[in-house]
Amino acid sequence: MPPLLEAVGITKAFPGMLALDNVRLDLQPGEIHAVMGENGAGKSTLMKILSGVSMADTGEIRFEGNRVAPTTPREALMLGIAIVHQELSLVPTLTVAENIFPGRLPTNAFGMVRFGQLFRQAGEVLEKLNVAVDPHVLVETLSIANQQLVEITKALSLNCKVLILDEPTSALTDHEADMLLAFLRRLAADGVGILYISHKLKEIFQVADRVTVLRDGKYVGTEVISETTPDQLIRMMVGRELGDMYPPKNQQAGAPLFEVRNLRLPGEEEFNSFQLFEGEVLGFAGLIGSGRSELARAIFGAEPKAEGEIWLFGKPVRINSPKDSIALGIGYLPEDRKAAGLFLEMSIKLNVEAAVIEAVSSGPFVAGNKERDLARHYVNQLNVSTPSIEQEVRRLSGGNQQKTLVGKWLAIQPKILIVDEPTRGIDVGAKKEIHFLLRALAQSGVGVIMISSELPEVLGMSDRILVMHEGAIVAEYNAADATEEKIIRSASSHKGE
Repeated sequence: MPPLLEAVGITKAFPGMLALDNVRLDLQPGEIHAVMGENGAGKSTLMKILSGVSMADTGEIRFEGNRVAPTTPREALMLGIAIVHQELSLVPTLTVAENIFPGRLPTNAFGMVRFGQLFRQAGEVLEKLNVAVDPHVLVETLSIANQQLVEITKALSLNCKVLILDEPTSALTDHEADMLLAFLRRLAADGVGILYISHKLKEIFQVADRVTVLRDGKYVGTEVISETTPDQLIRMMVGRELGDMYPPKNQQAGAPLFEVRNLRLPGEEEFNSFQLFEGEVLGFAGLIGSGRSELARAIFGAEPKAEGEIWLFGKPVRINSPKDSIALGIGYLPEDRKAAGLFLEMSIKLNVEAAVIEAVSSGPFVAGNKERDLARHYVNQLNVSTPSIEQEVRRLSGGNQQKTLVGKWLAIQPKILIVDEPTRGIDVGAKKEIHFLLRALAQSGVGVIMISSELPEVLGMSDRILVMHEGAIVAEYNAADATEEKIIRSASSHKGE
């Protein structure tokens, strides 16, 4: 029996780089086949070729034994191949139902949309996936997690034979991810073939039947999940032993650096107060929607706060905008780097200097030598893989985009760095680099506030952990006392210990 989908000798080049070099992959009916590799390994490029988003330079694709060459996503969909990209493709100003059925809206004889039928059909699909989202609401009102679930629902509504998922759980809680993985198993049991890209080894071993590893655009190997180990896959991905993912923690915190006093978010009743010490990594845990990101943005001045005070070095400071924070030496890496952190169409150079234009200027003009020196410094320090500092950020892998964003905020020489989901959607090698970078910053005296939905990351990185529930800090744990069980209990039941 031929594979459901097969890629043979796929090669793809972009200006300045060879993205794929003679790569192969096969998918059987009813199989969940994981695809792994470091950022820049070529995973997303291969998936885009299989789904008609891009065209290979050489090689061929076979679907159900027949050679195919989809030139558009629509052609791929007509064959039965659907893809859910890591970057969402929803229309924020339309309803959930309209986003699930784009181009397939039920209409009457006059071409008018039958909204009753539309909402009913959308509700049925959402219920089948066990997604608790109202089909009537606008997508822009949803959290990132629920937007991702809507994106997946849209693909599944097409009754496809091949479903390609690129980091589908990157914005989901553990509970939401478990629900999705359970649904994928049911889908595979019905004969659907699933290609699953994820950097989360735990998920791969939970759900996949086989795994193919790419490295530097080349095929490394394919393994049966039951016959391999996480360490073996890591060696295949990075070509070396990775070692400990988390650096040693600080044994003793420094002097008080930063304090939030009685800060209340708009629409919330609870007041939040906490301190951050020099050289400390302070972790924030909680379920998606608990208010972690909203609190961080309010501190940074990106969102209004109803009331409260912020103190820096023992003195009250006024922060009404991100500009105020930057002037005080406070940097903020948002959870969605593409939408809120980077200028994707601009170069690495322009992104790195974005928050420090005055530092690279001479009088009213930007000094070319200064901006080039600044960009090269952080490209080298952060090991950004790029042919040039003039490379557009959108052409970088996810891990290198995140490093560019880190460089942007390191350029302000921060006293405090707030990082929201700093390793979301990046590979294990890049994760380790980010972890060690954050710890090195802390050791230099910088106070780091880290928000993460990955509990192992919170536990592995934090000197102290604050847990949020419904807009309020409900528990505090020292690193030595914290466990996943304690954090989950506090995050879900509003009861700290």
